[in-house]
Amino acid sequence: MTAGTSIGFIGTGTMGEPMCRNLILKSGRKVVAFDRAPEPLARLAADGATVAGSPAEVAMAAEIVFVCLPSGAHVEAVCDGKDGLVEQARAGQTFVDCGTSPVALARSLATRFAERSAYFADAPIARTRQAAQQGTLSVMVGATPAIFTLLEPLIRCFATDVTHCGPAGSGQVVKIMNNMVLAETVAALAEAMAIGRRAGVDPTLLFETLAKGSADSFALRNHGMKAMLPGVYPERAFSTEYQLKDLGYALDLAAETGVIAEGAEHAVALLREAIARGHGAQYWPVIAKVVDGG
Repeated sequence: MTAGTSIGFIGTGTMGEPMCRNLILKSGRKVVAFDRAPEPLARLAADGATVAGSPAEVAMAAEIVFVCLPSGAHVEAVCDGKDGLVEQARAGQTFVDCGTSPVALARSLATRFAERSAYFADAPIARTRQAAQQGTLSVMVGATPAIFTLLEPLIRCFATDVTHCGPAGSGQVVKIMNNMVLAETVAALAEAMAIGRRAGVDPTLLFETLAKGSADSFALRNHGMKAMLPGVYPERAFSTEYQLKDLGYALDLAAETGVIAEGAEHAVALLREAIARGHGAQYWPVIAKVVDGG
């Protein structure tokens, strides 16, 4: 990567905007950004980004293109068809999917970009919007060793933990398992909170005491204490619908590998019930309401 290498960024939503901003402020590179919403682009332009009119314009202007979109379907739509990123790809370019997408899609895109002598990496992100703002995300990368070496300094503009998980698709495997374990843990916390309250124990005391023992976890301290105890499940956080999408990827991967994932199936059932009760756009630990009959 030379000093003049331009960076592209497609998808400046809840997580993408602060990630893109950190690249602008820390990478020392020109950053070209696109999103369908004009508001985040205006804010990023004030920070120094060049605004593009389409994903194709980003691809034409940048040598390394980050994509941060809500689902694999969105990634596929941007990559496929006339003026899609695959068609626009030129020799030596690198494309990076920072969202959570199906493993099969990541491997397919790696093959299709390679046919155009370009490169692909899956680099799904983990942690919160606050972490994206602070540049302290965790990123799990599926790529060749050479492409990982190329991308790591840029990813560290918005992440403190960057793990090379293996070839293309491996980052998605690890991220999907991360979200699966998290969902199952939050489901267990919801059950513990409901049982404890009905058995006469204050939920705050319960969670604070669990945090002092072997049940302590990131899920307990963040999803449990910051959302489930106060009963605050805002919109424009990671929604129930998004988490259901990721758990669907987990069950697909379980089926492909011949594993019966009953814990994940239970979490999916809770997420579906939460959506049926009108909580689809809310922060997904709202499944606690389902467990407690609310």
